[in-house]
Amino acid sequence: MNAAWTSNNGIVLTDLVPSRLRRAWVEQGYCPDTDLYTLFRHRVREHPHRDAVVDAEGALDYSALDARVRGLAAALSEAGFGPGDIVALQISDGWRAAAAELAVAAIGAVSLPYPAMRGRAGISALLRRSRASAVIAGDATGRTDPLTELARLRPELPHLAAVFSLGAGPDPRAGAVPLDAAAADGGAGFDGPGAAAPPESPARILVTSGSESEPKMIAYSHNAFAGGRANYVAALHDGSVPMRNLVLVPLASSYGSLGVPVTLAGLGGTLIVLERFDPAAALRATAEHRPTHLFAVPTMLRRMAARPHRPDEDTSSLRTVVTSSAILEAGVLDAARARFRRPVLTVYGSADGMNCHTPHGAGARPGGVTGPPDPAAAEIRIVASDGLDAAPGGEGEIWARGPMSPLCYVNAPELDARYRSQDGWVRSGDRGRFEDDGALRVIDRLKRVVKRGGYSVSPREVERHVAAHPAVAEAVCVGVPDEDLGERLCACVVQRAGAEPIALAELRAFLEDGAGLERMKLPEALLRLSELPLGATGKVCHRTLAEWAASLGDRAPAPGPGPAPAAAARHGR
Repeated sequence: MNAAWTSNNGIVLTDLVPSRLRRAWVEQGYCPDTDLYTLFRHRVREHPHRDAVVDAEGALDYSALDARVRGLAAALSEAGFGPGDIVALQISDGWRAAAAELAVAAIGAVSLPYPAMRGRAGISALLRRSRASAVIAGDATGRTDPLTELARLRPELPHLAAVFSLGAGPDPRAGAVPLDAAAADGGAGFDGPGAAAPPESPARILVTSGSESEPKMIAYSHNAFAGGRANYVAALHDGSVPMRNLVLVPLASSYGSLGVPVTLAGLGGTLIVLERFDPAAALRATAEHRPTHLFAVPTMLRRMAARPHRPDEDTSSLRTVVTSSAILEAGVLDAARARFRRPVLTVYGSADGMNCHTPHGAGARPGGVTGPPDPAAAEIRIVASDGLDAAPGGEGEIWARGPMSPLCYVNAPELDARYRSQDGWVRSGDRGRFEDDGALRVIDRLKRVVKRGGYSVSPREVERHVAAHPAVAEAVCVGVPDEDLGERLCACVVQRAGAEPIALAELRAFLEDGAGLERMKLPEALLRLSELPLGATGKVCHRTLAEWAASLGDRAPAPGPGPAPAAAARHGR
């Protein structure tokens, strides 16, 4: 029977990967068989004066960060928290976010970081379903004060025993216990949790970006982070110097989890972060802090590449530019290569336990091609609709299993039943195939379709062709409700600087005549934007785009039998 871990509030996390495979991955050297806090302490002893975290306040070396970690850990331990607790974190990116996550690991608890941009309903769902014992929240970010929001939510969260504030100043607010003084005292009296956490026990819960009605939570072990996830990050580097990783996505996101547990604990590198993404600030940080690697989503790379060159711009420290979380189009790839003059590598991954990456020494290819599967991270299968492996070159659902495989979904047995096989494979919900050279090509989400009058349209297919229009810099296609047809397709585009405003009729002609798309696949509405909206995890927010597209004015009348007529274009925002 597979191992199970039970939280102090009754959440049971069962490892759905057979234990014999977990042991084999340790024996093969894919996993260190050590908990994250012990690994971090090893890094402190190995290089105490190496930069650990660089943020808007400056740089902290490993010794200084460790002092803050131990101070926070002592305060949490004195407050009665430790092994068996799930502690949620809502802190803006910076040394405080890193110290808090490592402190939770130090007391033997499980961390649940979530981006500060999440709304009240999403936060409530995460805390309620995880039965988190405590939350550590930072100061106000944007329009929302997380401490005030948590105070409003506490009556509906009976398992939430305490709310702590970090970075909100010395005065307690909204019933929160301040931790700033604890972070500053050095934690000299902290002796650790008594016993190191078992390497296969849960260390951190990853949160999806919320494409489902509620965000999914996925539990990962210490070995899955320090092994499988660290292995894929290490494979993006030649190892000649320590990695200095400028991570532009939120640390609380799945992609951003390469930050604290991987860059710091797993690899002993330097983590460079911004409080929020801004293309000009990201370019300045590259010049000032000299990262070896830049981690971003394609939209971020496009926006950075589109910025005018500054006289003091310097990206020469970069060895590699890494992108993930969305399919990399040829235009963005070319722009990133031209701007940074460094190799661009792609990573296919998800919070659910997927990974396939372009290894160091290779180069990214556009259109969803990553690289061959790396067994040190995850094996990949392509499974046809009959449940059998697809024929060579055939398409099907992408399945993954390997050292980075998570334990299970959190408090969601229906998700385990839907996405996990009995022998530990994770079903991605993505469609893909293997190229002739063994590289994985990700084609689209299986579920991401627009149902137009009984005809299924792949938004991914259409937006790939829309992005090829010479006036278009970025494109995303979404479905909008239609009383007659169920849904119609709207093209949401960001145009290239200086391009003449594109019209819907022109775009449809380009797609039909130039790309050869069927009429049923042509967009029937057009939304022009100055930039695409990014969600809490740094990816383009399809939900927001769908809401904007649905609020357009006049639509084309429902078509009768035969080809669909062109819709009236509506532009906005």
